[in-house]
Amino acid sequence: MSVMTIQRARKTKVSRQSLIDRKRSLQLQQQARQPAAMAMAEKISPRIGSQLKRERRLKGLRLKDVAEKAGLSQSLISKIENNKASPSLSTLHHLAKALGTSISALFALDESLDQVVHRPDDRPIAGKVQSMVEWDGIEAEIIVPYVRGRLLEGFVFVMEPGGHSGGTLKHDGEECGYVLEGRLELVVDGQPHFLGRGDSFFFGSDRPHSYRNPGKVTTRVIWINTPPTY
Repeated sequence: MSVMTIQRARKTKVSRQSLIDRKRSLQLQQQARQPAAMAMAEKISPRIGSQLKRERRLKGLRLKDVAEKAGLSQSLISKIENNKASPSLSTLHHLAKALGTSISALFALDESLDQVVHRPDDRPIAGKVQSMVEWDGIEAEIIVPYVRGRLLEGFVFVMEPGGHSGGTLKHDGEECGYVLEGRLELVVDGQPHFLGRGDSFFFGSDRPHSYRNPGKVTTRVIWINTPPTY
């Protein structure tokens, strides 16, 4: 085994360990929350599994069909649909794409098109930490809830050290973003770009892209897509 191979293996191990350590820390923080706060979180966080099952049945698709389109196992999708597993942000994106919808649509709130202000407790979080197996280190706070007719969707991505997109993405539309804090490695068409606080970006979503937090602190990014295809 070459020195370079050993270094890469060590780097991967360290990155994985940082995610595990962060996961444990977040679990302890969640356990320390007040019961009222936990009740509110349950109230504003839809049972995403039920939404996914509903979308699949409305489109007349079998678990096998969705699994093939999303590149996921039938057993995992079944667990997610029955709320026995919580999907990571990347898994949720692949499922939404396979069903011909978007993450925002799956978390759609009962509101009108003319609603202007959304308070922190009103905004659901996609990819919320539930299981280490399905955690990619990223949560997406939805700041533009989906309503039929909207032309864009928006998130605040909270990326823990080592957090990543779960592979290369490609979908319709355009997207832009602004780094609020931390560091972001954005790869578009195979070209890596390193961004820091105050940097912004824009590219067509049909260009192969991926992203991760290469730093040692939490990264927060405002991320906008149009149309709602993420």
